[in-house]
Amino acid sequence: MIIAILNCDLKYGIGKRNGLLFSLPLDMQYFRETTLGHVVCMGENTLLSLPGSKPLKNRTNIVLSQDPTHNYEGVINVHSFEEFLKKIKKYEQNNKIFIIGGASIYKQTLPYVDEVHLTKINADGGAEVFFVNIDEHPDFQLVQESPPVLDGNLEIKFTIYKNLNKKEIS
Repeated sequence: MIIAILNCDLKYGIGKRNGLLFSLPLDMQYFRETTLGHVVCMGENTLLSLPGSKPLKNRTNIVLSQDPTHNYEGVINVHSFEEFLKKIKKYEQNNKIFIIGGASIYKQTLPYVDEVHLTKINADGGAEVFFVNIDEHPDFQLVQESPPVLDGNLEIKFTIYKNLNKKEIS
């Protein structure tokens, strides 16, 4: 199963200055618990935005860098989107695959995901990069939504969307 996991603000904003819009302890806990022991797939900038620019512990990390000279320690390095998809397909047979960003990786992989786990933040974070408005996307249906909860001083909702028209990786 391939799952995109992310949070967004009221305008589907997901980041600015190569970082997250908000520091949300509950959402981080959800992310950690959900992805632990599984495969996480990301672009190079997402890896570099992680603490210490290090891979996430206790997960298999697959990183796409368009620059063939960029190879990072402790991750599976790939250098084309086609190679990225092949690795996802290989690992998908025995693992949950989580797409964790950034914006271009979400956009390119969206047709292939089974689900989107989207934490919706009831605030405007002044984003520079955005996720698709999934509520208006014809291929996705909301299948689960938590009641609003406070994360710090912000109201959030945990949602899951199912892809009704998943494209298989060939």
